[in-house]
Amino acid sequence: MIALVGELAALGTALCWAFTSIWFAAASRRVGALPVNFVRMPIALVYLALWGLFTRGHALPFDASAHAWTWLTASALAGFAFGDLCLFRAFVLIGPRLGSLVMASAPPITALLGWLALGEQLDARQLAGMAATTAGIAIAIRERRAQDAQDGLRDRGALTRGVVLALGGALGQASGLVLAKHGMGDYDPFAATQIRVIVGLGAFAVMVTAARAWPAVGAAIRDRRALGLASLGATFGPFLGVALSLLAAQNTATGVAASLMAVQPLLVIPLAVWLHGERVGKGALVGAALAVLGVALLVQ
Repeated sequence: MIALVGELAALGTALCWAFTSIWFAAASRRVGALPVNFVRMPIALVYLALWGLFTRGHALPFDASAHAWTWLTASALAGFAFGDLCLFRAFVLIGPRLGSLVMASAPPITALLGWLALGEQLDARQLAGMAATTAGIAIAIRERRAQDAQDGLRDRGALTRGVVLALGGALGQASGLVLAKHGMGDYDPFAATQIRVIVGLGAFAVMVTAARAWPAVGAAIRDRRALGLASLGATFGPFLGVALSLLAAQNTATGVAASLMAVQPLLVIPLAVWLHGERVGKGALVGAALAVLGVALLVQ
């Protein structure tokens, strides 16, 4: 039953992040990736404080140990500050569908880091799953290149930057999950998420200050459409989605959890078609199917 809790939480994470990628991409196109990254944090922090007050009697995670704060801080810097910023910028450059497909590289990265840092063992079946996932990503990228050429979109530099940024997002997500599992132990995953959000809010405040982007943040808050999209994304992203991902990591191996989260591309494809009218070719479908096959092989 414990294993089922982890697996179901990972699948719930994938569903949350599928919607989140659409909403944050739309908000980022309106007001920019950095303002959206910042604005979502205080929104999520309010949700988490209310949840903690209702479920644990603690609005803030002051009952966490120094060990938890240290490693969850590192997790937040890797996942929120580095990984999500890379990913949201990638969504702007290459769209949520291709960005999410490149993020399918997160499971093998997570499994490798889990083996190195946590001693989680890899077997031949998992290695085959990693190979299938990587091949699926390659096929999807080739499909997008062919589609861009057909549509007359010849900015290869933007495509390359977007793919590299999405891979950075995958690395940030993978390392953030492994660091969070190490620091969390049996601590409440929603409270652990709140620590990560507090740290992420501070990190993005520094970034906004360094980039002199406070006027853009103010404009994002005044833009009702962007604020509404960011609020939806915060609900299903750093609140529910991230907390479910930590619950998954707490109850199963990080590689398995990340693998189940990687079904997100299958969920993003119909959403991107429905909401943005994106065209999906056979290559993208084959790539997504192969990536999901890799996910199935990675699940123990």
